[in-house]
Amino acid sequence: MFYEPGKTDHGLPNDPFKACVIPRPIGWISTLSPSGTANLAPYSQFNNLTFDPPYVMFSANQTPSAAQKDTTRNVEATGVFCWQLATYELKDYVNATSEQLEYGVDEFEHAGLEKEDATLSFVNVRRQSGSGSGNDAGQARGAVRTAVPMVKRSPIKFECTHYTTLRLPGNPPMGAVDVVIGRVIGIHIDESVLTNGRIDVSKTVPIARCGYFEYAAVREVFEMRIPGMGAGTGLEGSVKGHREMLEERQGVVEGKDGDEAVGGAETRGK
Repeated sequence: MFYEPGKTDHGLPNDPFKACVIPRPIGWISTLSPSGTANLAPYSQFNNLTFDPPYVMFSANQTPSAAQKDTTRNVEATGVFCWQLATYELKDYVNATSEQLEYGVDEFEHAGLEKEDATLSFVNVRRQSGSGSGNDAGQARGAVRTAVPMVKRSPIKFECTHYTTLRLPGNPPMGAVDVVIGRVIGIHIDESVLTNGRIDVSKTVPIARCGYFEYAAVREVFEMRIPGMGAGTGLEGSVKGHREMLEERQGVVEGKDGDEAVGGAETRGK
């Protein structure tokens, strides 16, 4: 069969597009609003982009009311977000946090998830005074540096700074999408999921999005090495190996802290 999306009918009971691109990692993204309310939501269009320095992306379509997703609003307002690995053990919580709630509702509390503070990712939260009477009622009383919350039970978590948002046009109400790109500045790994120094998928059992209402649980993997390359060449995007390669070729490592590799520092929310 062949069809042109949006132009000709595919003739199937359900649209097959997303079912063609599988499995897709889940971007389980946590943020804070400028007023300090936590937000947590899964996105089925998520991936890493590069490794030195590491960047990730997730894309968020508009809501049925043609509004920007809460996650994107918070990231653009504060400049920071966290990603947590969605696992089979946590699948029901992932699903619970996918519910579209009113802006300002804490999905951690809604789903019954325990929080853990980020180490590097903070938001200067605007605090309001009490609701008493007088001219000072409801007035801002300064900002409080507050850590972005993460899912404590997730075995792997990234802390990210917002690099840019690419907005792709689409048909209303939900077709337009925000592609949010962030630089990973901190990585948390529970040592219990390591085997011989490697992350063991039989211990993490990550879940991935498939088509329709389907998910996959990753429990088995196999290896294939690139022909003509040594075993360590490019292994999992090794930053150390990459910079040693540069040292060998140029005699000096440029931008050892990674800042020179970034087209502009991410400063919001710091």
